Amino acid sequence: MKTVEEINQKIKDGDVVVVTAAEMTQIVRESGAEEAAREVDVVTTGTFGAMCSSGAFLNFGHSDPPIKMAKTYLNGVEAYSGLAAVDAYIGAGQPNRNPDIGFNYGGAHVIEDLIRGKNIELSAESYGTDCYPLTEVKTEINIEKLNQAVMINPRNCYQNYAAATNSTKETLYTYMGTLLPNMGNVSYSSAGELSPLLNDPYFETIGLGTRIFLCGSQGYVIGEGTQHDTSVERENGVPVGGAGTLMLKGNMKKMSPDYVRGATMPKYGSTLFVGLGIPIPILNEDMAKRTAISNEKIVCHIVDYGVARRNRPKIMKTNYKELRTGTIEINGVEVPTSPLSSYKKAAEIAGELKNWINKGEFYLTNPVKKLASKGFEVKPLETRKPSVLVKDIKVKPVITVHPTDEINAVAKKLVDNSVNHVPVVNSTGKLQGIVTSWDIANAVAKGKERLGEVMTRKVVVAHEDEPVDVVARRINKYEISGLPIVDNKNNVKGMITAEDISRLIYAKKGKNGGSL
Repeated sequence: MKTVEEINQKIKDGDVVVVTAAEMTQIVRESGAEEAAREVDVVTTGTFGAMCSSGAFLNFGHSDPPIKMAKTYLNGVEAYSGLAAVDAYIGAGQPNRNPDIGFNYGGAHVIEDLIRGKNIELSAESYGTDCYPLTEVKTEINIEKLNQAVMINPRNCYQNYAAATNSTKETLYTYMGTLLPNMGNVSYSSAGELSPLLNDPYFETIGLGTRIFLCGSQGYVIGEGTQHDTSVERENGVPVGGAGTLMLKGNMKKMSPDYVRGATMPKYGSTLFVGLGIPIPILNEDMAKRTAISNEKIVCHIVDYGVARRNRPKIMKTNYKELRTGTIEINGVEVPTSPLSSYKKAAEIAGELKNWINKGEFYLTNPVKKLASKGFEVKPLETRKPSVLVKDIKVKPVITVHPTDEINAVAKKLVDNSVNHVPVVNSTGKLQGIVTSWDIANAVAKGKERLGEVMTRKVVVAHEDEPVDVVARRINKYEISGLPIVDNKNNVKGMITAEDISRLIYAKKGKNGGSL
């Protein structure tokens, strides 16, 4: 048994033994946990990944005459000003107010630029008061001109996470990156065996007041992060999905741009790549075992992000050893895998923290209060008006045609049934394509005879169990007027059109005065 105080004395005396989590895995494998617990005092961890739930409190100081900032913009990105007169909070995910810039330069980029020492344009508006008469201010600031620049990240350092894929026929743009159609890739986000919370899975040493490496400076854990969840299934002692999280604090004036990056997820939004590391004191044999967790022992689910629901389908289980090979087999097909986090950077952070401790520049802290290891479960948001599903709305009986049908016969079917698009199916009723009245007119003009020559084979569809809201967005995204409705076996069950959705919205508004 050791104590944090004893380890800190070793740091002071220059006798401390510090290894990274990757090194600890090898030590325990070769010498056993008991021997490792005697030899090693501290295990350092690291991670460097996209952490959207990040941001900073800024204090600008008072102008003369003073202003009570009601709307505040930094390089065109709004910072929340519903605080005191000249305080604001800028979130990493906030887009630029200029729609032409949007996600390409958001709150995350402002934070990085501040840490880099760049000048930032400050624009603020106010309604004016007797004690704060100024109604507008425009100036330039930088991190040295700010009284305080305090990074406060509500949710960082997820304890494991799901890997993402996409079963649909369209490319999806998500916080897990770009997901290719037909399970064309798998994206994951974890440093695996280097990840801080996977090396202390029951929060035996991490808690309120734990000193950490945060963006190249010393920061602190200030509590459980938002969406902290202790109810997740475990294998080999660690959760198999998103579980514990951390709320963090650090002084931006002391941070290094080497360990923070503003980034943009295409067609999703801006995010902040945060570098953090946590030292794990090896107080006993159990902690030695915990910090010896290896990539092959860390299990996660591959989840289908093609289903736009709160609880997405789990395709299969895998582990980080398999994911890090660059390919994984799904349903007999080799699928490429890629990380959203940098393992190389995580290893660099673990190594840098190791150097700090060895040099006596970083001491461990006993937490004032340990983080919860049980009793926390993420609750869903229950809406007053549950989403209407595609299968719940009344649509016209399905009219279908076949690839071998003659153009004239299909044209007559469109006219007789007063429809503008009709699904193309095979003999068993499975979707093969779609044809519109425009396609038929074009086919007649070009002298085509068979439907198979002109039908669209790549079809955007709606699923029976999807919310209508999701389908409406899809119709708008692809600028189309209707979608075939299919079941989970790709059998055509009907058509849903923009007109159907408009009628539903109108009915809802007429009934309760609200929107869909």
